[in-house]
Amino acid sequence: MNYRRDISVVTVLAALMLGVIPTPALATEDDASEPAGEGDPPTEGAQVFEPAYFERYAPRNALDMLAQVPAFVIDDGENNSRGLGQATANVLVNGERFSSKSDSVRDQLSRIPASDVVRIEIVDGTTLDIPGLNGQVANVIVNKTGASGQFSWTTGFRPYNTEAQLLGGEVSLTGNAGKLDYTISLSNENNRFGTDGPITVVDGAGDLIETQDTKFSGKFDNPTLATNFTYTFSPDVIAHLNLRYGEDFWSQRITELADVVVGPDRERLLLNDEDGPEYEIGGDIEFPLGPGKLKLIGLERFERDNFRSVLVDSFSDGSPDTGSRFRQTNAAGERIGRFEYGWNMFKADWQLSGEAAFNRLDRRSSIEELDTDGEFFFIPFPAGNGGVTEDRYEGILSFGKQLTPKLSLQATAGAEYSKIQQTGSAANSRVFKRPKGSLSLAWKPASDFDVSVELRRRVGQLSFGNFLASINLDNDNGNGGNNELVPDQSWNLEAEINKSFGAWGSAKLQVRQAWFEDFIDYFPLANGGEARGNIGDAQRLHIELSGTVKFDPIGWKGAQLNFAAVQRYMDIVDPFTGENRAFSNDLYNRLEADFRHDIPSSDWAYGASLFTFSPVEYSRRYEEGRFWEGPSFVDVFVEHKDILGMTGRLRVGNVLSARNKGFRTVFDDSRPDGDVLFTETLDRRIGPIVRFTLSGNF
Repeated sequence: MNYRRDISVVTVLAALMLGVIPTPALATEDDASEPAGEGDPPTEGAQVFEPAYFERYAPRNALDMLAQVPAFVIDDGENNSRGLGQATANVLVNGERFSSKSDSVRDQLSRIPASDVVRIEIVDGTTLDIPGLNGQVANVIVNKTGASGQFSWTTGFRPYNTEAQLLGGEVSLTGNAGKLDYTISLSNENNRFGTDGPITVVDGAGDLIETQDTKFSGKFDNPTLATNFTYTFSPDVIAHLNLRYGEDFWSQRITELADVVVGPDRERLLLNDEDGPEYEIGGDIEFPLGPGKLKLIGLERFERDNFRSVLVDSFSDGSPDTGSRFRQTNAAGERIGRFEYGWNMFKADWQLSGEAAFNRLDRRSSIEELDTDGEFFFIPFPAGNGGVTEDRYEGILSFGKQLTPKLSLQATAGAEYSKIQQTGSAANSRVFKRPKGSLSLAWKPASDFDVSVELRRRVGQLSFGNFLASINLDNDNGNGGNNELVPDQSWNLEAEINKSFGAWGSAKLQVRQAWFEDFIDYFPLANGGEARGNIGDAQRLHIELSGTVKFDPIGWKGAQLNFAAVQRYMDIVDPFTGENRAFSNDLYNRLEADFRHDIPSSDWAYGASLFTFSPVEYSRRYEEGRFWEGPSFVDVFVEHKDILGMTGRLRVGNVLSARNKGFRTVFDDSRPDGDVLFTETLDRRIGPIVRFTLSGNF
């Protein structure tokens, strides 16, 4: 399949954005400086959004407000990155980065009441004294004035194959007591899902092998208690403590009735479930030291996943049942210690940072087969048991300077030392030393136009589970272990262009080119199996255009459209076929559009959204395929902002009946020499998705 798809829409919109269109400035100055605190005046050169700007949306929290900032898209950063590292999320609060790795930026913003938000500033990350930031960054200025609470409750249903969703939402309390600020929240991610429909299986000649009538249903709950405490010892000495504990409960049930052309019909039952606790303890303290400030950060997090999978096939001719049972327990943890020392010298911002991170995984797996007496017996599976640890140390020196009133520079340089050890049947130990760093420039020739460019050397994060073997019962395949796996490295060149069109809205163009070394994908093992491994050099071009179009200038007051379009080009040599292809399970393109109309002089709003995407095929030794949902999801909603002081929203999703689609082709020998054994094609019904959310304050 040709993965170089058309991007004419993105190109045309980008050209319009970059055109010279006279527009009024959102900010009062051209320059940007350090982020403001809650009592400071707005940052020079920033686009400033006061609470009055958001009144028509009746926001309940900071997340509701930030979602309405034109052309701004929240980036949670690299929560799965190596350790804490430098800042990557594009949101700050009172000029400080979020330090939690378990709570997302959106989670934490949703717990800040809208009444506590003084303003939101949009600045260029390169102009800040926080290394790692680039492009547009939102600085949310918050002033807690007393205790307040908020809640949201989400309920809903899907008419086919799912239980009702009843217990989703969050309740949080935030406030202060003297020098102590606190936030306490209790939440539950409550999700129900399911599909049904046919799967057709044909052989290499296209002749029918069997048809399957399938039904899939599942559920997920994640009750979580999270707290954040901030203690201000003095204006220059501030400490934070983050605590989080939660448990995951996930399960799915798949039934299959197979009408077989040759042989007995088959009835299949597959049960999968997973549960386990997770916690995070993190904190930091910042205080003056010598000519600058020292920040000390510590974090400990742990997660245990208990996974079970049982598959049983029964036959119409009375033959003995066949089946398998797979169990796996993963205990994963991370411990981090970090310091950041920043000072000003030669009219520039400097920072020296160091980090020690200790990651660990302990895995226990077992596989059993069903015998003719209906009893499960164990099969040796040594490759699925063992542990992996990584001890990593990093040092980075950062430099940032305003070169001219319109041009700023940020540079970082450093290195990391890493030792990876594996235990079990394929014990191994290796040491790596790798350089890291970045160089970025930000140019702001006018208050309504800015450009930033960054070149960065990255070291990727390994998934420790790839070192050890695992099994997928439903697809009758699995991954072997690979004790020679190493992190990928990459050069990344990124450009971001932002343009404001005043009352009409604004737009953002991002272009990111990455050149990878030791890229990780499926690769062949010498024993005839396959595993996740390093397959060589690769590259990827990412083009993204996002923006907001406001319709007030044409008289349609309160109406706006937010959009984001993504196109990717990729190139990697397939280790099985030797042909160039895209990255397995990556993305060709994606389009999101959200329309909202807040009816003037009323408490009503309505709107619709569109989401469509095209994923990349996966490529394995004995099979290839692609699974997705589409072609497009369209949702509609209606909202009332004052239901006894609360906000109610009714959303009906998937009104155009997008379906669960996919195919996989399995070969009788290694690709490309193997002949097609069979091809499965699925086309299953999802149905409408109804959600009602009620939110308020107390």
